[in-house]
Amino acid sequence: MDITALWEKYTTEKDQQIREKLILHYIYLVKYIAGRLFVNYKNTVDYDDLVSYGIFGLIDAIDKYDLSRGVKFDTYAQIRIRGAIIDFLREADWIPRSVRQKAKEIELAYDEIESEKGESATDKEVAEKLGVSLEEFHKRINSISSYTLVSLDDYLEQSRETSFKSERLDDSPEKVIEREELKIIIAGFIDNLPEKEKSIITLYYFEELTYKEIGSILSISESRVSQLHTKAIIRLKKNLKLFL
Repeated sequence: MDITALWEKYTTEKDQQIREKLILHYIYLVKYIAGRLFVNYKNTVDYDDLVSYGIFGLIDAIDKYDLSRGVKFDTYAQIRIRGAIIDFLREADWIPRSVRQKAKEIELAYDEIESEKGESATDKEVAEKLGVSLEEFHKRINSISSYTLVSLDDYLEQSRETSFKSERLDDSPEKVIEREELKIIIAGFIDNLPEKEKSIITLYYFEELTYKEIGSILSISESRVSQLHTKAIIRLKKNLKLFL
């Protein structure tokens, strides 16, 4: 039985054996998303844990999917799977207090400099603001990369979720307009990033490339991609938190 026939049968019968077949068919989505996230969190979480919570998201997606809407299941499922894993990471509270503190200090430094200048802060300016060397600043950026990544995932997940929900027929015109405006705001913030940071955010979150692939495209190392990624997230969070 092909996947379309499986969906049609499950939609009408809600048979648990068919549900299990759907789970097995789409498990590759869970492994793919868990694998991408594990690259950033591998020192603090187990891959199997990410997969387990991703499966909860997949099951939730299968149970709530409405075939009649004509929306591709893969798109909908990825939202639910990624959301379930991010919820697990958030609730697990695995980030050390020292890392959170460093992240807040760096975010505040960026905020103060860019508010004063009206333009993007340089590494040197932020390092001076923090009273550390450029080398120490880069070490701190590397140390907070996982924390800032999950934070931006929270924001983007809300954006993706509202984007999907905006297709609901029972939404009021005001809600649909609000969600479309939110997408425009986020796109504007990304567009205003320094060029390399903008490219990295676009390639990582929307083209879903790995750090290695992005580094190859931009002719920079994976560690440099990670640094630029973290700095881009810090800049975005400063603006996004005002709207989400």
